[in-house]
Amino acid sequence: MPLQLIGIIALVVLVFLLFPLFKLLRTPIKWAFKLLLNAAFGFIALIVLNFFGSLVGLHIAISWLSAILVGVLGLPGVILLLLVQYIF
Repeated sequence: MPLQLIGIIALVVLVFLLFPLFKLLRTPIKWAFKLLLNAAFGFIALIVLNFFGSLVGLHIAISWLSAILVGVLGLPGVILLLLVQYIF
């Protein structure tokens, strides 16, 4: 067999072997992207809350953990952060 034909066959076999692996990894990548997007929205929400909250004395420290918490939980996440801040 010519060398080019062996290379083409090897490439086809490699594609068929890697396709299930990429399919398995697609779901965690979607979850990670969704978590990152929610964290970005949480970060923006915390900035807006701190801007308007400064008028009445509310302030929440902005970190990745608080941004993810607010991004995933929404308003209950903000309330939880406020409760934790004022209790401790």
